[in-house]
Amino acid sequence: MDEIELAKQAINGNEGAQLQLINLYKESMYRVAYSYMRNEHDANDALQEMMYQCLKNIHKVQTPEYFKTWLVRIVINTCLMMKRQQKRIIVTNDLVEQPQYMEELFELNDVISQLSIEQQELIHLKYFKDLKNSDIATLQNIPEGTVKSRLHKTLKRLRRLLGEGGMS
Repeated sequence: MDEIELAKQAINGNEGAQLQLINLYKESMYRVAYSYMRNEHDANDALQEMMYQCLKNIHKVQTPEYFKTWLVRIVINTCLMMKRQQKRIIVTNDLVEQPQYMEELFELNDVISQLSIEQQELIHLKYFKDLKNSDIATLQNIPEGTVKSRLHKTLKRLRRLLGEGGMS
């Protein structure tokens, strides 16, 4: 069976065809990820995220002939997202010397866990995955204005919970 026919079956929900395609392109996708990430661990993380995104959104592929191109685009976008997140992470030795900082992180995590699952997901996508409102809207298939209003409502609730909890 050729790649285009396999892609057509995968798009139509054939799990066996989906796994065959992923295995077929795994090596070339790894090379793309490694060229962006420059280390094996991060490249493997990018591949794992690519596989998740692929299986989640495979039904959105409109042209089976461009399936490999679609996968490459997912890998590139995943790598760029990971690089943006790595820029935001600053590792310092002072972290061990600042138990107050760690305590605040645990408190914040506890407060976030009091939110509804939808609100937790919104916070995670916006502030931990660093997605734009338009990207979140596309991902959740809702208008961007809805994302903004839900985010505003969620942040308002977080502020209220933080005020009640008395985060120092």
